[in-house]
Amino acid sequence: MTDFSSLTDADWRERLSSDEFHVLREAGTDRPFGSAYDEFKKDGGGTYVCTGCGHTLFESTTKFDARCGWPAFYDPATQEAITTIRDDSMGMPRVEVVCAHCQGHLGHVFEGEGFDTPTDQRYCINATSLRFIPDQAGDA
Repeated sequence: MTDFSSLTDADWRERLSSDEFHVLREAGTDRPFGSAYDEFKKDGGGTYVCTGCGHTLFESTTKFDARCGWPAFYDPATQEAITTIRDDSMGMPRVEVVCAHCQGHLGHVFEGEGFDTPTDQRYCINATSLRFIPDQAGDA
């Protein structure tokens, strides 16, 4: 099993594409409404895992179209899947979401936006940080 905390930037650059490295390791952001977002909207049932380490992050049952240009979920797969960190980098307080397993930057979570979801939260996640694993045929 890989100890992700011991990986250097050079190790991560070998594992990830340049776009993946920028988002996951440098807290970058995907362009909104890109092709990966279009694919996200088409994805059926399945699980979203971290591109960096394969750790399960979100289930397709909690995704919704927030019309924001990035994948949106109202809840992580488990509370242990992610870690949240206060982020004041844009001159306003936000809550950054990172993978609890490899500490890769995923996006941000917002509350109180009025979406009709059970949690009234929007996990706004970079498509680059997600890999979709479709449900196996016959699974529901």
